[in-house]
Amino acid sequence: MADWVEACAVDDVEDEDVIRFDHGGRSFAIYRSPDDEFFATDGFCTHEKAHLADGLVMDDIIECPKHNGRFNYKTGQAKGAPVCVNLATYPVKVEAGKVMIQI
Repeated sequence: MADWVEACAVDDVEDEDVIRFDHGGRSFAIYRSPDDEFFATDGFCTHEKAHLADGLVMDDIIECPKHNGRFNYKTGQAKGAPVCVNLATYPVKVEAGKVMIQI
């Protein structure tokens, strides 16, 4: 059964940005959209294992800092070369000012 885990405070993530969250030996990326929605994906690019929290976020896209691979952070979908494997995504909820992800 999946557990809800506190990833960060709402205020820890700027609008249209991403932060790193590590838990249980795994790494995640937590995103905040311009509409104040929160999303979570695996933390590393599926191509070269660079951490996505070091990447650029714009228009629902996270761009890997290493080879500019692009993913839709809402769906995890790879958006073209050099990445071809989608990111795993995780359910997110906000409770009492905390961002929770289900892992």
